[in-house]
Amino acid sequence: MKKDIILGGVGGQGILTIATIIGAAALKRGWNLKQAEVHGMSQRGGDVQSHLRLSDSPIWSDLIPFGQADMILAVEPMEALRYLPYLSSDGWLIANKTPFKNIPTYPDEEKIYAEIKKHANHVLIDADAIAKEVKANRAMNIVVLGAAVKHLGFTAQEIEEAIKTIFASKGELIIEANLRALKAGIEA
Repeated sequence: MKKDIILGGVGGQGILTIATIIGAAALKRGWNLKQAEVHGMSQRGGDVQSHLRLSDSPIWSDLIPFGQADMILAVEPMEALRYLPYLSSDGWLIANKTPFKNIPTYPDEEKIYAEIKKHANHVLIDADAIAKEVKANRAMNIVVLGAAVKHLGFTAQEIEEAIKTIFASKGELIIEANLRALKAGIEA
């Protein structure tokens, strides 16, 4: 079993938190893990991406070749399109609908959504609105993770346990908010 995942978003949207959670679930299974991160001008709203490779066999490279990703998981819609060349023909594109408009020439949102919807295997949700509905405003990234769970090959319980582990030092209120966000993403 292997999973090659590209995570994409804008600095501060929680991409690396998603990678940490998925990685913790993989390590608990005894899988191998390699991760490569690119931090654009993340502290100024630049793009952030992570190549996350998981396998029950040895992994030789931390970078995913073009056309080989099993999933693109993006917390920003335009960032989802940026990484399309990596997606395999049967891969999944999971994206948040809410744009992070950090440039004056941000493309028309409907055109971005139309490009995402061209892929047979896609999930496009308004994760920001869902996070607010479940009173987990800062957990939009976890809503997107929840939407991806059934395509990741992990059970919801495995991801829940990883969230509990990762956020243990933040306290029960933060853990519960993230678990609500995860459940809402799964249901979306």
